[in-house]
Amino acid sequence: MFVFQMADIMTALPEIFLAAVALVLVLVAAYGGETAANARRVTQLAMAGIVIALLLVVNSDQVITSAFGGMFSADSFAGFMKALVLLGTFAALAMSIRTSGDDDINKPEYSLLILLALVGMMLMISADNLMALYMGVELQSLPLYVVAAMRTSSLRSSEAGLKYFLLGALSSGLLLYGASLVYGIAGTTDFDGIALALAGQDLPPVFIIGMVFMICGLAFKISAAPFHMWTPDVYEGSPTLVTALFAIAPKVAAISLLMRLTYGAFGGIADQWQQVLVALSVASMVIGALGAIMQTDIKRMMAYSSIAHMGYATAGLAAGSVAGATGVMIYMTGYVFMGAGTFAIILLMRRDGAEATKIVDLKGLSRTHPALAVGLLIMMFSMAGIPPLAGFFGKWYVFLAAVEAGLVPLAVIGVVTSVVGAFYYLRIIRLMYFDDTDTPLDAGIPVANRMVLGASLAVVLLFFAGLGSLLGAADTAAVALIMAR
Repeated sequence: MFVFQMADIMTALPEIFLAAVALVLVLVAAYGGETAANARRVTQLAMAGIVIALLLVVNSDQVITSAFGGMFSADSFAGFMKALVLLGTFAALAMSIRTSGDDDINKPEYSLLILLALVGMMLMISADNLMALYMGVELQSLPLYVVAAMRTSSLRSSEAGLKYFLLGALSSGLLLYGASLVYGIAGTTDFDGIALALAGQDLPPVFIIGMVFMICGLAFKISAAPFHMWTPDVYEGSPTLVTALFAIAPKVAAISLLMRLTYGAFGGIADQWQQVLVALSVASMVIGALGAIMQTDIKRMMAYSSIAHMGYATAGLAAGSVAGATGVMIYMTGYVFMGAGTFAIILLMRRDGAEATKIVDLKGLSRTHPALAVGLLIMMFSMAGIPPLAGFFGKWYVFLAAVEAGLVPLAVIGVVTSVVGAFYYLRIIRLMYFDDTDTPLDAGIPVANRMVLGASLAVVLLFFAGLGSLLGAADTAAVALIMAR
């Protein structure tokens, strides 16, 4: 029988600390009342908790450690991806600080729910067991269902929350059914045990079905096509602050879990799951690139853009190698900062105090808000993969890994869809610099948005300067992920 030990507590200290902070904030939110001042207080305390958790993650022992009877894994891969999730969530919370109750979500429970979802994301990254996997997925998802519909005065927000919940329930069903089939064949829920049970054996068709169902369930969480149906409507209907969070942190957690599942539990049968990931990657890149061209709302455009980005990341994952895992981590690092910087600007698109989310609202931005126009230009160039910005290096390493793994057609499709994707990014730049407007956007940039945008621009612009160190850290993390099995 498994007995809890202090070593287990220390291994999961960042998650336990954040869970304790969330419990304390429940009391702060309850006794402080539904006021803007209390909402700000809860947000600031949550951000402080995230900073401390980030320090705990960064300063933790990078030796591969297993805790709670092998259900929880803490290694350099988990540390790398948790740092990205913590930074992305911190940026989303920082941009949510408001002095007035706009968006109808300036409530104490908002930051509390985000913090609980963050604990789930971190559990997903460290999950080394089918039960821990499902616990992390649901702990992340349930709070996000609520915040998607938190703008109670908006029917579109309520619709977004309902769609996200219903489709999320479907994906959880796929995941659970697949996990039950995998467990039935392997006889264990531990990833190491599953990998050992599969070694040197002919796989029965029922196991392949279970594996495909599990991958499809996780594909929903990263909004990979054809499981992307919820993404455009939820991005558009949710409050922009919530959309900013959806576009950053949960994607990192979900793709980390997908990497741990495929490279870990299914590491010995890469030839089986590689075909599934190739299909997901191609569908995501094509649907994301073509779908974004037709959009007139910038939040829907960013939804399709995120679908395409997950297709590029999945191309590296499909390689099934250390280089592929390294490429995915490099890609997701740039993706976090590109997403944070872009949404720091989208959140400022307001006219007469109301949200302005149409792409045509960016007309003449270079004349009315030149600093924002330059920032958005850099982010759009980076997402398009223009060198020497962060997006270029991310695509370079995932496509290079795909070529080295013999997936040349996949890399070619990725390059072609990147060229197609450049069209809708350049369209925004054209509107900002070559069109005029008689109704400029509101002036004023909150300090938090300015800081998030500045930090994101610095990373995107100077990505090449720290690329050597980042590659070293990512390569070490990739080896820890793969070679530990």
